[in-house]
Amino acid sequence: MSVNSDSQVNIMEQRHQEERETAAQEFQAALDELEDMLLQEQYIEDEAAQKLHNGSVSDARLASEEEDLAAIDIEAFEDAVADIEQYLAERQL
Repeated sequence: MSVNSDSQVNIMEQRHQEERETAAQEFQAALDELEDMLLQEQYIEDEAAQKLHNGSVSDARLASEEEDLAAIDIEAFEDAVADIEQYLAERQL
């Protein structure tokens, strides 16, 4: 193999490594975002349970908040799944 060919192979390998690292960073960011959302949801649920225990929240309001959380959860999971699928697709290239 010539020096030029070796150099081209090294450049290609470096580019692929950089792409993998970028994809891994994006994947980790998506996981971190999902974790933050889940922690926020847990905090909201704990707060709602405390208010319910104290009798300061009506059943209708609590049901409304639960519906809002369900909508957020679905969006968050859809985003996370899309990020994971993109990561896996890029990884297979």
